[in-house]
Amino acid sequence: MYRPAIVIPVYNHPTTVRPLLLQLEAYKLPVILVNDGSDTTCTETLRALDREFSWASLIERENNGGKGAAVKAGLREAAQQGYTHALQVDADGQHELGDLSKLLSLSRGAPEAVISGAPDYRDVPAIRYYGRYLTHFWVWINTLSLDIEDSMCGFRAYPLASTLGVIDTSATGDRMDFDPEILVRLHWAGVQVIQFRTPVHYPQDGISHFKALQDNMLISWAHTRMFFGMCLRLPFILQRKWQHRG
Repeated sequence: MYRPAIVIPVYNHPTTVRPLLLQLEAYKLPVILVNDGSDTTCTETLRALDREFSWASLIERENNGGKGAAVKAGLREAAQQGYTHALQVDADGQHELGDLSKLLSLSRGAPEAVISGAPDYRDVPAIRYYGRYLTHFWVWINTLSLDIEDSMCGFRAYPLASTLGVIDTSATGDRMDFDPEILVRLHWAGVQVIQFRTPVHYPQDGISHFKALQDNMLISWAHTRMFFGMCLRLPFILQRKWQHRG
């Protein structure tokens, strides 16, 4: 049975969450909001939304642990509530919600796969645009493939059983390093990664918590750890690639 829920990690986005929920209402899917240690204003907003929307539920983390920590908490909550898949949507308005039906369709058609957006950019800051390509390079090395076109977009559908299996057996990052790392580790675990093109918006008045120096260092460290992990897994990776060719 395919039972999806939407997971939205939130950290100090008090003005964008309600419009986001109004857009999602048409899909008639349960939504799990994860308050990742937000300030009082955002926390009060989220609690009010939890009361307003019967199909939305709220879990709260006492301290800010980072996007990855919030997503992992949301995935665990979705599994505990009996859902089989979690659709990750960011709270800052970057994702094209008109493509949610495409995300759902791809996930329903390949329920064992992880589905991830591959961005068509709209006014992306230059430092983030070019910084992504260093990540792409390391992802291609760490998977010995070009299967993952983009590993940074957080517009995704996760099969919960396999994803939580990887999270429970690996030390995945808790901040912006989570998005690329979990895709590589799922690929290592033999989970198919399916991507589709989708617009990504960076509103001029939008709130971004991406810290260029700190988060790029965390991502670089994640790639370094995964490179040595890839070296240990090299015989198994090569064997699987050979079997797929056969």
